[in-house]
Amino acid sequence: MEKPYTLHSLQKRIKAIFLVLLILTLSLTVRLFVVQVIDGKKLQIRATDQWTRDLSLVAPRGDFFDATGDSLAVSYTTYDVYVRGREVADANAVAAKLSEILDLDFEKTLGKVSRKNISEVLIKMQVEGEVAEKIYAENLDGVYFAENVGRYYVYGNLMTQLLGFTSLDNVGQAGLEAYLDTYLKGVDGFSYVQSDLQGKEIGGKLRYYVSGTAGNDVTLTANSKIQIILERVLENAYAQQKAKGVTGIVMNAKTSEVLAISSKPSFDLNQPPRTDLQALFDQSKMKAVTDTYEPGSTFKILTLAAALEAGVVSLDDRFYCPGFRVIDGQRIKCWKSIGHGSQTLTEAFANSCNCCFMDLALRLGVDRFYAYMEKFGLGQKTGITIKGESSGILMPKKSVKNVDLARMGFGHAIAVTPIQLLSIVAGITGGGVWKTPTVIGEIKDAYGKTTFKPQVKMRRIVSEKTSKTVNQLLQKAENKQKDFSFVEGYNVGGKTGTAQKYGENGQIAQGKYISSFIGIYPADNPDYLFMILVDEASAGAYYGSLVAAPYGKAFFEELFEFFDIPKDDETVTVEKVVMPQVTGRSLAKAIVEIHQAGLECEIDGSGEVVLEQLPPAGTMLNRGDTVLLVT
Repeated sequence: MEKPYTLHSLQKRIKAIFLVLLILTLSLTVRLFVVQVIDGKKLQIRATDQWTRDLSLVAPRGDFFDATGDSLAVSYTTYDVYVRGREVADANAVAAKLSEILDLDFEKTLGKVSRKNISEVLIKMQVEGEVAEKIYAENLDGVYFAENVGRYYVYGNLMTQLLGFTSLDNVGQAGLEAYLDTYLKGVDGFSYVQSDLQGKEIGGKLRYYVSGTAGNDVTLTANSKIQIILERVLENAYAQQKAKGVTGIVMNAKTSEVLAISSKPSFDLNQPPRTDLQALFDQSKMKAVTDTYEPGSTFKILTLAAALEAGVVSLDDRFYCPGFRVIDGQRIKCWKSIGHGSQTLTEAFANSCNCCFMDLALRLGVDRFYAYMEKFGLGQKTGITIKGESSGILMPKKSVKNVDLARMGFGHAIAVTPIQLLSIVAGITGGGVWKTPTVIGEIKDAYGKTTFKPQVKMRRIVSEKTSKTVNQLLQKAENKQKDFSFVEGYNVGGKTGTAQKYGENGQIAQGKYISSFIGIYPADNPDYLFMILVDEASAGAYYGSLVAAPYGKAFFEELFEFFDIPKDDETVTVEKVVMPQVTGRSLAKAIVEIHQAGLECEIDGSGEVVLEQLPPAGTMLNRGDTVLLVT
């Protein structure tokens, strides 16, 4: 006999059923919470990925501007061409048309168009707008476009090493394009279209559009007009001197801002030689920052400043040059083998007498010389915002002998980068305060907010008195005939340099030189600093006064004319003189005739008879110009 239901047993069953339902409800609620809240975004993305197909919208890179606001590098819209093989009905017809318009290999294009196992295949990147329009007009099934960004350099072959270039996928590969890539690249956007499980588009209409954000704009300290003048001068020097390479810098002496910088040879940034990797690498290098060299006589500016600041020399001191010094048993020659004779400090600097600067270095001694060199920043990076800066080479102090110190005094046995040397000269001539050289003015984001300003460090390296004295001697060094005669009517000062190069084995490379010139204007209180280095000139001369200084003169002449800078003295005129015939004469007689003609001379060789002269007899020159006599 069955036990009858009771109220108590019924309640127990109801409670059990309620408990089961409660557990199920809680489980479903928890699951819904996990799906909708905890994993909601992740699942939504996965779902969107299943029912849509997306194409990226590349954000434009930031633009480059010069210090005056002129555009240097800009971005513009290009298109990437894709094919979705599942949507192509006639692969041969689509491949034929694409290969014809895009100038591609038909078989390779057909292979991509025929692929149905993946959602989409890239046919070509960076297609110009007019070309994309031609493809669009063909109404090819399965062909899609994604917006991309092309890079256009307004001046082409200008600031090649400074600006650098990008890859086809908009990644900076050289110059500031690479160094500032994180600032310049924007945040990409996307376009989405609905598709079925096979990836075929449903309805053909755009469903979602997520715009990108443009990169930061960069304003440089460089002035495009000064850059054009510099590059024209460098091109002439490169061609006329038949050089291996030429490098130039223009700097604001008061702020150490780089106004122009370049090396030749170079290339059009809109057409980089990507198929010639060696040329691409060599011509992309910012040699003014990455390469070290033995400076030669331009370094005498530093030795002079240190000696004046230390009080071991004055303008009243005299020096005797017989053409050499014997130090530690070694005979070290002056560049003028017959010697300069007795001369004042001003004359010795103008004559670039090695003997005088050996004496100054020895007067300073190793400890004081090194104290000043380290204070100037030798053997240290300047901190300029350019990738790959070298620090130069300074011998360990403990290993320096007097013979080494003497050679350092006139710019040998030491290595610098061009930017390092020029920034030190800027500090010495610009009032005695060194400042970090800069190429970047500021960086702003797409909303106009400043995101980067270079940090400029400052330190006093010489007194204002020393600065003024050095400037005075630089003015006398290049205006040998009379004041304001180097560039007619303008107070330009300067210093030339000539240094031998070294081979990979550390030995002197015979017949290979770097000729250089540093110029300042105005000489008594400089605004502009100019530097040029001519690497391995092979047109017949190698002295800085013959190879480099004329291009310094040409640069300042163009600068004054372009910016309509008035003369410092309208009464100054430079007389024209004729190069005399001195080939075959004794060296002594030739020097007398050269000086009587109002010219200066450099002497190559140690013989007593002139075998060759440069330029040839009859050439019209300016009084005070320097010529070459080969003995």
